[in-house]
Amino acid sequence: MPLKLLAPVALLLLTAGLAAAQDVVLRSFQPRQPLCRAGRPCLLLARVANNGAAATDLQATLLLPEGVRLTEGQAAVAAHLQPDEERDLAWEVIAAAPGAAEIRLQLAGAVTATAPLTIRFLPALPVRKLPYIPEPQPAATQFLIGAHHCPLWEADKPRMWDQVVSKHPERTPALGFYDQANPEVSDWETKWAVEHAVSFFVYCWYRSSQGGPVTTRFSSAIEQALFHARFEKHLKWTIMWENQSRGTAGVADERDLMENLLPYWISNYFRRDSYLKVDGKPVLFIYRPEFLVQDLGGVEQVRSACDKMRQACREAGFSGLTLLGEYRGLDPKHLELMKQLGLDYTFAYCWPVPNSPTPQQAIAAQMNYLRRTQELNILPQVATVSQAWSGWRDEGSIWKIPPEEFEGLLRQAKDFIATLPADQLGSRMLLLDNWNEWGEGHYLAPYREYGFGYLDAVRKVFSTAPEAHTDLLPEDIGLGPYDTAMRELLAREQEARKLCGRHVTKPGGDVPGLVAWWTFDEADDSPVALDYSGHGLGGMVTKATHAPGHVGQALVCEGGSVTVPPHPALSLAALTVECWVKTDVPGQSDKWIVNHIFSGGTNTGYRLGLSGGKPCFGVPVTSFSHHLTGSKPLPTGRWVHLAGTFDGQTIRVYMDGEACGAMDRPGPAKPNTLPLCLGSYEAGHRACFTGLLDEVKLWDRALTAEEISDRASAGPQ
Repeated sequence: MPLKLLAPVALLLLTAGLAAAQDVVLRSFQPRQPLCRAGRPCLLLARVANNGAAATDLQATLLLPEGVRLTEGQAAVAAHLQPDEERDLAWEVIAAAPGAAEIRLQLAGAVTATAPLTIRFLPALPVRKLPYIPEPQPAATQFLIGAHHCPLWEADKPRMWDQVVSKHPERTPALGFYDQANPEVSDWETKWAVEHAVSFFVYCWYRSSQGGPVTTRFSSAIEQALFHARFEKHLKWTIMWENQSRGTAGVADERDLMENLLPYWISNYFRRDSYLKVDGKPVLFIYRPEFLVQDLGGVEQVRSACDKMRQACREAGFSGLTLLGEYRGLDPKHLELMKQLGLDYTFAYCWPVPNSPTPQQAIAAQMNYLRRTQELNILPQVATVSQAWSGWRDEGSIWKIPPEEFEGLLRQAKDFIATLPADQLGSRMLLLDNWNEWGEGHYLAPYREYGFGYLDAVRKVFSTAPEAHTDLLPEDIGLGPYDTAMRELLAREQEARKLCGRHVTKPGGDVPGLVAWWTFDEADDSPVALDYSGHGLGGMVTKATHAPGHVGQALVCEGGSVTVPPHPALSLAALTVECWVKTDVPGQSDKWIVNHIFSGGTNTGYRLGLSGGKPCFGVPVTSFSHHLTGSKPLPTGRWVHLAGTFDGQTIRVYMDGEACGAMDRPGPAKPNTLPLCLGSYEAGHRACFTGLLDEVKLWDRALTAEEISDRASAGPQ
């Protein structure tokens, strides 16, 4: 049975707390299809796992609200789980009418818990088999409504979906975890956009190197999908130049801009009929216009370059070029700088609204930004309204405006742009944030939680078309799925996770207080690094190889790492982290060797790494606080024993058995439900340790100075 929506690393603990029983977990409870319709069977899948060393019995019961019933079978399902076994439990339900329904899964056995699942059933629609997506029927509008488009969803980068898969399955798009390079995906997006009064997309555009011929990253949504789609003519599009990565994404100098970058845009983008042009001028958004000051040598040089770009566009047959610069603030000095750079308009990609506001507070804050920007009267604006925000790991302020309230925000924005001077672009253009930024938490495209709710709000406010209309899904006409790459990845990770949970030991592993022991002595092609303490805390290997280690093999940490899935045993009130490392690279800083602190939990966990070339051990109380840096640099060219300890009062760091730093830190370490990464901050992150890592051990107490000295002198135990 396909496991389309199973979360590979997110564990919902069926306990009252982190210290309770850990053996039985519910890995996921989701519908198979991203969106369900009334009157049509909807398959629900629950994946349960036994992480314990003994077999256990479990009963799962589906609790259905009025108006939702099983198509067949019983609501209660019994399961006998062997150690390390995972199993899918399935029910098929059907709703009599459209609307949101809360379905609950009740588990009883070794533990008892209830997991809720809200499903929004769309209006009933008969299934037809069509050869292709029906031609779009644009909703008439007198406005230019644009939506920022996030092009990160490429088939070879499925990890971009982790935030949705592991933490926010309610964000699952109607297209599933799709491959954006598919032209059929582009056609669905075009159809949904124009039928809801969205006039154009603003694709984030990334240059991958500067100073020479143009190469790009994340361009498949444009060049592989849109350019080969049937419906390209129905929707305008433009780009936002993501120039924030210094040295790679900007320009080396004016010559690079005028001889490489601009000709590429003119030839490949601006000349296409579908590229957005207003009054005969291509429209170009720039994410960090202030970075051009350094790239081009000064403010006047940037202004001169902007004038030259406009002239080059006129020589290419256009009426000029309209330049918009991104800024999400109210500092008059910054707006003055943007004006001096020669930009035509300011716009915001999104609006920063602090303190996790209510929907009404988020609406008021955005309208305040728009009104105050206009009152400053420095640079004309094109208004943006944002639907939500979470950040990639639920960091900082988290908020969401439901569709009903979002419609109210749109009406306020419509009234606001009507007050702008008629000769300004902002009087007829509005930007929506965002079409599909699923990981960062802002999106308008149809998805599980609210279906077409946000797009219907846009249509209501900005289109003169009748409110009644039909929103098609791929399964309505026998098309899809579009998420093969992600499904294959989930299947592979499911198998790898089974291996991670194996309860294995080797001599020296069965020691009181030892929580986990990773030796990295598996075969070179092993997808996992096993835990030889017998506790089943193995991790999944990502782009890491092996080399001769201090004992046996070591993990080569040059961008590769091991990710241990979230588990309560990783959260410890007192602890020791120890390992052996070897590197030929001195002075590494902000590089992490063992990390259990991530965005969304920066005041929890612990981590061991390097700061300014010296060992660093942190056990935070507040966000990223209480990081102790040792007094001596890490030696190079030989194996070094590192250890960090915390006893509930003091953080200590040791190198080669000798103490090299201490810091007061009263109170237990704060628990979290995040993974543990070995060899890096997280898989694929630039803050990775460069060198070899071996014999990592995690203890549930602070080892004494004498114990650490003995271990460093005697080698791995």
